[in-house]
Amino acid sequence: MEMKNIVVLDGYTLNPGDLSWDALKKLGNCVIYDRTAATDVVERCKDADIVLTNKVPLRDAEMEQLPRLRYIGVLATGYNIVDTAAAAARGIVVTNIPAYSTASVAQMVFAHLLNIVNAVQQHTDSVRRGEWCRCADFSYMLSPQTELAGKTIGIVGLGNIGMSVAKVADAMGMRVVAKTSKSASQLPSYVTPVALEQLLAESDVVTLHCPLTPDTMHLIDADALARMKQGAILINTGRGPLIDEVAVANALNAGHLRAAGFDVLAVEPASCDNPLLTARNAFFTPHIAWATYEARVRLMDIMLKNIEAFLAGNVINQVN
Repeated sequence: MEMKNIVVLDGYTLNPGDLSWDALKKLGNCVIYDRTAATDVVERCKDADIVLTNKVPLRDAEMEQLPRLRYIGVLATGYNIVDTAAAAARGIVVTNIPAYSTASVAQMVFAHLLNIVNAVQQHTDSVRRGEWCRCADFSYMLSPQTELAGKTIGIVGLGNIGMSVAKVADAMGMRVVAKTSKSASQLPSYVTPVALEQLLAESDVVTLHCPLTPDTMHLIDADALARMKQGAILINTGRGPLIDEVAVANALNAGHLRAAGFDVLAVEPASCDNPLLTARNAFFTPHIAWATYEARVRLMDIMLKNIEAFLAGNVINQVN
């Protein structure tokens, strides 16, 4: 069988050096770029049969100039960076990597939530400054300490990650409500399906796990924020544009929201003028919920299986 030409456009985030590309190199003539500018896509892929991309877009204009291209592997679950309809029209298979980071993203939800309610780093910094050594009391608090047991968490979207978050929340003694297309009979007994309006009104914590669609763009806007409880906490590890960032920044600065944790923003890397970056009680991780070592190992493994299946004529995880 003729060896295929494989190009990885932006391999660094998947493999910054702690994984191996050797198994991929066995599948074809492989060229791996850490990063690729949009203007370099066509030149780098002109001889490629297979292109792998995480966040570098591939639109119809690029595909038109890549006559050999037969397969695009998205190195993520979300695949909006690829014009899937154009690819299908050109006979190009597009696959994604489903369900590889479920546990890792759910873990990040609670990393943000626990950071907000317990402020471990804030107190660590204080102790290191000698403030405990000089304290007149055996104990002091720099922020309110909040017990999560008994609080209500509202989960918007109950896919793999949303269900994992629900399971952890239940184990911590939280009441779990969810906006989901699933019926109550399809859900574990500890999850109560509710309308979005009820979820916003009742939840002490709102966490977003729905896909980004025209209907969910800016799902959390000024009107939705006004419906939320005074002092509620917002967590977004889903997609940046699920929230209206200006409206959320205003709600934080006004004290209507107690705090918010973000792993994603509408524009990434972050724009320096993003109002959330200077908002009160806003906490950030730079889109790394997916990026634990264990999750990246799974991603690499699924990527290889996707390509092997394609080469064998038995496509899996196709999204177009």
